[in-house]
Amino acid sequence: MTSKQRAFLISLASREQAILHIGRAGLTPELTESVNEALEARELIKINIQQNCLEDPDQTAHMLAERTGSEVVHIIGRKIVLYRPGKGKKKKIELPQKNA
Repeated sequence: MTSKQRAFLISLASREQAILHIGRAGLTPELTESVNEALEARELIKINIQQNCLEDPDQTAHMLAERTGSEVVHIIGRKIVLYRPGKGKKKKIELPQKNA
């Protein structure tokens, strides 16, 4: 992903609210499945790591990305933005071209 594409996704995510919250239980299989479903439906999601979660936001973001086949777009404080393009005609977000 180019810096231009990343900046585009960050600008889209800045207008969105976090749709998932990671709490005390941390990364559970159920949470991973919820993230997977949200990525399938939206392509770009914002996740909030709550104060009572003892896991590191950076490690959590990369682990979620690995488990769901997505990319970490942005980590700021306790907020994570993940992106996974839709398959085929289900694509909702059109990224700027790499050579543009």
